[in-house]
Amino acid sequence: MNKKIKVSVVGGSGYTGIELLRLLALHPNVEILHITSRNDSGKFVDEIYPSLRGILSNQFVDPDKVELADSNLVFFATPSGIAMNYVEKLLSKGVKVIDLAADFRIKDIKEWEKWYEMPHKCPEVLKKAVYGLPEVNRNLIMNAQIVANPGCYPTAIQLALNPLLNEGLIDPESIIADAKSGISGAGKKNQVDLLLSEASENFKAYSISGHRHLPEIEENLSKNSVLGKVKVLFTPHLLPISRGIHASIYVNCLKEFDPSKIYKKYYANEPFVDVMKKNSCPDIKSVRGSNTCRISYFKVPDTNQLLVLAVIDNLVKGAAGQAIQNMNIMMKWEETLGLNSIPLVP
Repeated sequence: MNKKIKVSVVGGSGYTGIELLRLLALHPNVEILHITSRNDSGKFVDEIYPSLRGILSNQFVDPDKVELADSNLVFFATPSGIAMNYVEKLLSKGVKVIDLAADFRIKDIKEWEKWYEMPHKCPEVLKKAVYGLPEVNRNLIMNAQIVANPGCYPTAIQLALNPLLNEGLIDPESIIADAKSGISGAGKKNQVDLLLSEASENFKAYSISGHRHLPEIEENLSKNSVLGKVKVLFTPHLLPISRGIHASIYVNCLKEFDPSKIYKKYYANEPFVDVMKKNSCPDIKSVRGSNTCRISYFKVPDTNQLLVLAVIDNLVKGAAGQAIQNMNIMMKWEETLGLNSIPLVP
């Protein structure tokens, strides 16, 4: 039996934070040490989230008033720009870090600063941070001290496209990614277009002039493309549901190939990627609450066009679940530990 490690969650009162707590509370190898929230400091976790009554009795604490370095591993479920204020001290004390925000996802600092509109405070840490998409970087994650957990949209889109780009089967410069996310993807904040009366029975695109996930998508897809730099026309949409991502991705094929053989070759041994039959239509509810990504495809007759469909739960495989998957790999535990929950239907 593995010895339990002490973990802390910085930013535990947001949607990603509470999803982390839901999953960590049932993880057999984890003891939750600190759960931080400046706004809710002093309150009990189950007071804010009754779903955790009888499961977690911790109080929220101010992150600057506890010793995070007493942890073996710290998760940052905070807005971008927060983790980089803490990680150098934690790393110097041998603490492992998983950042669920964007501080360490993009290696090009100038590009990061352009999109996130702030100076990057620890470029040396950025150099050694490992991008935490297990299906691509498992061996690097295993020996990493700091992991940048991928964004939700980038996770779905990369899992859909990496096998095709890695084999040089599609044009890397004519990709269209039409993706839709539930409202929790915007985080827990007071914003007019996220109100029930605005979002319910509604559907719209947003950030059409450029979404912050675009440079992450293009940079990491390009690393896996044998044909060079990848360009994506990426349009995110807001769905009137609480959680889930559906990505419809349109690509132009450069040669004839059987998508089934390609996807099965790449994902045959992946515990959290389900390659469905061709012409299937994966739906968001089929992954709700789980760490699974489901992928399907449709070859448009008499053309060189291929449609790839991918669905994930943005809070699980797109955030907290993937973070725990990365923790399991970093600790050299069974990768599926604590992540075997069956999707919630209906």
